Amino acid sequence: MASTPRIVIIGAGIVGTNVADELVARGWNNITVLDQGPLNMPGGSTSHAPGLVFQTNPSKTMTTFAKYTVEKLLSLSEDGVSCFNQVGGLELATTETRLADLKRKLGYAASWGIEGTILSPAECKELYPLLNDEDVLGGLHVPSDGLASAARAVQLLIRRTETAGVTYLGSTTVTGIQQANRRVTGVETSEGVIPADIVISCGGFWGAKIGALIGMSVPLLPLAHQYVKTAPVPELKGRNELPNGATLPILRHQDQDLYYREHGERYGIGSYAHRPMPVDLEDLETFNPESVNEHNMPSRLDFTLEDFLPAWEASKQLLPGLAESEIEDGFNGIFSFTPDGGPLIGESRELDGFFVAEAVWVTHSAGVAKAVAELLTTGKSETDLGECDITRFEDVQLTPEYVSETSQQNFVEIYDVLHPLQPRLSPRNLRVSPFHARQKELGGFFLESGGWERPYWFEANAGLLKEMPTEWLPPARDAWAQMFSSPIAAAEAWKTRTAVAMYDMTPLKRLEVSGPGALKLLQELTTADLDKKPGAVTYTLLLDHAGGVRSDITVARLSEDRFQLGANGNIDTAYFTRAARHQTQSGSATDWVQVRDTTGGTCCIGLWGPLARDLVSGISEDDFSNDGLRYFRAKDVVIGGVPVTAMRLSYVGELGWELYTSAEYGQRLWDALWKAGQPFGVIAAGRAAFSSLRLEKGYRSWGADMTTEHDPFEAGLGFAVKMTKDSFIGKGALEGRTEEGSARRLRCLTIDDGRSIVLGKEPVYYKEQSVGYVTSAAYGYTVAKPIAYAYLPATVSIGDSVEIEYFGRRIRATVTEDPLYDPKMTRLRG
Repeated sequence: MASTPRIVIIGAGIVGTNVADELVARGWNNITVLDQGPLNMPGGSTSHAPGLVFQTNPSKTMTTFAKYTVEKLLSLSEDGVSCFNQVGGLELATTETRLADLKRKLGYAASWGIEGTILSPAECKELYPLLNDEDVLGGLHVPSDGLASAARAVQLLIRRTETAGVTYLGSTTVTGIQQANRRVTGVETSEGVIPADIVISCGGFWGAKIGALIGMSVPLLPLAHQYVKTAPVPELKGRNELPNGATLPILRHQDQDLYYREHGERYGIGSYAHRPMPVDLEDLETFNPESVNEHNMPSRLDFTLEDFLPAWEASKQLLPGLAESEIEDGFNGIFSFTPDGGPLIGESRELDGFFVAEAVWVTHSAGVAKAVAELLTTGKSETDLGECDITRFEDVQLTPEYVSETSQQNFVEIYDVLHPLQPRLSPRNLRVSPFHARQKELGGFFLESGGWERPYWFEANAGLLKEMPTEWLPPARDAWAQMFSSPIAAAEAWKTRTAVAMYDMTPLKRLEVSGPGALKLLQELTTADLDKKPGAVTYTLLLDHAGGVRSDITVARLSEDRFQLGANGNIDTAYFTRAARHQTQSGSATDWVQVRDTTGGTCCIGLWGPLARDLVSGISEDDFSNDGLRYFRAKDVVIGGVPVTAMRLSYVGELGWELYTSAEYGQRLWDALWKAGQPFGVIAAGRAAFSSLRLEKGYRSWGADMTTEHDPFEAGLGFAVKMTKDSFIGKGALEGRTEEGSARRLRCLTIDDGRSIVLGKEPVYYKEQSVGYVTSAAYGYTVAKPIAYAYLPATVSIGDSVEIEYFGRRIRATVTEDPLYDPKMTRLRG
């Protein structure tokens, strides 16, 4: 067998052992797995995990991870007993809000390929006879959910992979990571140095400490979570043959932040209904690994009964049989939480060859391990990892203060019913544009993303609702769709289409790529031909080696060796930074290239609308005519005495420009445009109008309308691919593919009744079969109907009727040619 890279996995829990197994399955050898605890019970979160696996999640990625975990643990068995007990899952609703949420969750299940059913109170009782259904309004039953035997699975995986040649070293502490030329070379341990080409940190709640060994911020917070086992419960007597067996579905009572499982004649009860309990790892430093046992391990802290007592009373109300029992054993178990609740996966920006798979719960463990193994062996995970990528966070989101506060907030809200636009209450105002003071004066309603305050609409525009034509008025929304929305967005869309509006585009990630090797780098990483004269602006894609869309960007060539990129976020920054470093290190002096994130030091106003040229011409001597600055061109200009780089682009489908300047000039630029725009009816407009206008124009949004799971032709972006280029990443994978030959296509749907507004991720049915899901949706103010986009099989054609399931009801929609607005581009090019 050919030798493969030397792999060292730090952590022999459910994630680390699964990563080893997935690598072995793909033909890799030379694998060593380390743990600071004894291998028979390492003492991390896996050792005490209760093992409940509820698969359905608003995230397609997380659901995919959970589905694979179920499949794998079912197949992992010994003596005819698998490591997964598929007893099913039952989530209860005791409030109307929760019942509605379960119907929405059933929609997610259908979108992601999970079978489920909404049950009546009587059906819940029939399925779970020990239940007091007096307060139950309904439940979501997923038959494929169940119980993972995590600790047992770890032991079976260790034995299986040891047979395949994997080396395991228990009671071995990692003390350092060796490196040379910004690449991993080995792992320093209490037993000596282990050479390594690739290191994978699977240390669980120790992950931040491991990352610190290379100066890497791993944004996770260890938090304690309460779990108890009761004394024998008479109603459970005789139900289970095994002492730890279970036959009833796993149970969630999310309205009280509780979950339940059987342990033979006992109940296991998990509670999030208590104060957050952050854990300082320094307090665990003196723990003796050799003393680990079932009741004595680093991840199992002393039980605080006073925190659990309210949960105990709520449990006895739901399960009356508990009144004849008592709490026999309890502990506060340590788990990992992150600022956005997602796992941390991928390669470090700081050190090549250092990977992490952290903040991963048992529910998603095997799925994450599979993704990591695919990433290492093929360069691409079959499952999109954008929302899990370790590099997704901005610098301010990596500070200990931010990580602590937001992770604790996620603990508190873990079972809350949260709207897709639900804003954080704190921390806020971490990043504000130079226009923020003016936007507040105009009554901006702000939501937060990536630390940025983003205005969604402006109360100052409320009076326009009385002025605009009645056909622009949107229909009344249901209560859920109405949250974090306002009809003022209709007025802002109207003014954008008929006059002129100013949009704050500052939060758009901006990168400067410069140096003699800049063009070479960009040509290899993008699908378009960027070898154009300075002043050219190009829309292009970044692909992975399998042809999946890893991002879409705009590239402006400002000079021979300086480019400005409009990117999607920090993942792009890490990608370009790493690629630039590799090219600079391996190439000649002419290959030198630098990548700089200029977002914080610059700002941008999107000035769009049919009167935009009239406005700007009054405060600039530069030529903004069609001949003076054509569509998708850029030039340096002066506006109101402010030096500006103007790019003739528009994400809303109207004439205008993205106007970039240095942050210190931002407020002056805003004021100059605002004053000059008064005769033309200029307004400030927000993200709500922006989202509607971009969907009318058919513009895609990365992360929603396309990911690495989609190729450019499926996404309707074949025009952005220049197959005649000599080479670019992903080109080989696209050979022979066409939009017409794609098995699925991103399609525009218009809602037949003209009023039902969906929000995204809802399942789409064709001939009573779930065939896709909504990627983006909004009300189209210009076209006066709701719009949704969805990936559908190629057999579904323009004009066909489909149905979107929204909170349990079916909404009819029609597959429609896109774009809906200005398909000939006359508004943009005029």
